[in-house]
Amino acid sequence: MKNIKDQSLSKIELKKVLLRVDLNVPLENGKVVDDTRILKIIDTIIFLLKNNTKIIIISHVGRPNGKINEKLSLKPIAEKLEYILKSSPESEHVYEAGQNVRLVKNNLSEITKESLFLSKNEKIVMLENIRFYKGEEKNDDDFAIKLASLGDIYVNDAFSCSHRSHASIDKITNHIPSYAGFQLNEEINALNKITSEIKRPITCIIGGSKISTKINVIKNLIPKLDNIIIVGGMANNILKYKGISIGKSIKEDNCEIIIEEIFKASKKYSCPIYYPEDVMVGKNLQDKSVIKELNEIDEHDIILDIGPNTLEKVLKVIDESQTILWNGPAGYFENPNFAGGSIEIAKKIIEKHMANKIYSVVGGGDTVHIVNSLDAMENFNFVSTAGGAFLEYLEGKKLPGITALN
Repeated sequence: MKNIKDQSLSKIELKKVLLRVDLNVPLENGKVVDDTRILKIIDTIIFLLKNNTKIIIISHVGRPNGKINEKLSLKPIAEKLEYILKSSPESEHVYEAGQNVRLVKNNLSEITKESLFLSKNEKIVMLENIRFYKGEEKNDDDFAIKLASLGDIYVNDAFSCSHRSHASIDKITNHIPSYAGFQLNEEINALNKITSEIKRPITCIIGGSKISTKINVIKNLIPKLDNIIIVGGMANNILKYKGISIGKSIKEDNCEIIIEEIFKASKKYSCPIYYPEDVMVGKNLQDKSVIKELNEIDEHDIILDIGPNTLEKVLKVIDESQTILWNGPAGYFENPNFAGGSIEIAKKIIEKHMANKIYSVVGGGDTVHIVNSLDAMENFNFVSTAGGAFLEYLEGKKLPGITALN
């Protein structure tokens, strides 16, 4: 895999660079709530600016399913990136005064390589949400050819999207010289270190609400782990499988067979699975939290966090672990009444990290958001903005974006 930072000046200077990044950041009222993913691409952008390139940023936010949705415009993200570049000491000498990060709203069919930049002084443009186009998620070759025609070289700095066979991640590399960016390379090096130098006992905490994308991952990770803790929306499937009422809680249909296989694998490889013994519920997402035993959950309840007994057991498992992989919150942390489980898990890992008794890796946007809320990024060995890609790489799967660069 060729890295952009290892290329000679002649291969980069004066080139138009298609830079694929993951700026799928949380937005509220048209403002960026968490800028972690933006900050992680700054090194690549500064390197490209120092090498006198013009940068065409490609990214997405949300799931518009191939349709234009102004609520999912990249406009606030372009504005935030511009603000960060203007205020960053690192970019002081390469990001000229008065420079903007201009969002190109035109349809791709109307854009050419020659018309993309409005002047010779313009350095950075951002294409509108790439998922507004059906060809992106279909990994359409014609769409990839159109994208590739806008630049001279392509840089993938979106590890967190590299488990997707999408046009701007996969097929585009067939039509343009392609390289890995700084952040993508750093993520892979860190994950390789984890898999080669990992210390046992290893515990994986998997939570969040994206259920179907992780169920198979859990099954395949079991032989490599000593403990698995399943929390968040993920755990509701297990409770339902065990015959426990989960009320109106989020769940995935038709998971019984894979859950049965998970428990069989758990027994075969002596890797215990921990899941909630008690829960925090509400009648809606804005409700106050109520502690309930599993046999007390009624048909109107929504499970939104782990209960105190479960939390106590989870913290004990963390205490006895030497390596922690954490992907996905324990509850609906957007409501502070249901953020307790996630925050206490984070605090326990931080405590162990500061005592130099654990190697900790956090992955996924929501989990990173929790770590950020505690201002604790430095108290984890590695923080990855990737969620699904993070787990699939650890699982040993080949990621389409990485395979394409190779």
